[in-house]
Amino acid sequence: MLDRPLRKHCDRLLSPLADSLAGSSLSAEAITLSGLGLASAAVLFLSLQWWSAALIAILLNRICDGLDGMVARRRSPTVFGGYLDSICDQLFYAAIPVGFGLANQEFLLPSLILLFSFFASSGSFLAWAAVTSGHSSDGRRSADKAFEYSPGLMEGTETILFFVLFCLLPDRYPALAGLFAALCGVTALQRVLRAKRLFS
Repeated sequence: MLDRPLRKHCDRLLSPLADSLAGSSLSAEAITLSGLGLASAAVLFLSLQWWSAALIAILLNRICDGLDGMVARRRSPTVFGGYLDSICDQLFYAAIPVGFGLANQEFLLPSLILLFSFFASSGSFLAWAAVTSGHSSDGRRSADKAFEYSPGLMEGTETILFFVLFCLLPDRYPALAGLFAALCGVTALQRVLRAKRLFS
């Protein structure tokens, strides 16, 4: 919901760094994999209940996620780069509930419910991308994205906001995770109903 209006502001902030990296020997794929390493670190920090360290790793991961595409566009974007970025995004989103589930026995059930909702939301997103590949629809295709983007209530920005709240308010994690899971369910339903309207 907030991804598109915030995208240009984030790109403007990261643009000087992206320009510098584009002139280096570091590939966009290496930046993507660095982000995956940060996601793995976040799981470790969460499992140890090092909330501040986990928050820093999460935010650095998202910076990598913004930079890899910007660097790729300053060179020559590849299909594999978009493919790798999508995989690493999904692993990152799953990593944070896993980390919280490892941190505290009371967090385990909310984490499982949240993971289930992520499968519903991300599945509806990726299925849309697969089905609309090579077809015309009213979905918003961005020139700098590897596939057609299906908007929804819970997108990347909202996900990060919840992850930040999880780290800042770990005692409230079960309630926040439940709320987030419900909103992800609504998002998946939105996409299914939209697909039914367009493809039936």
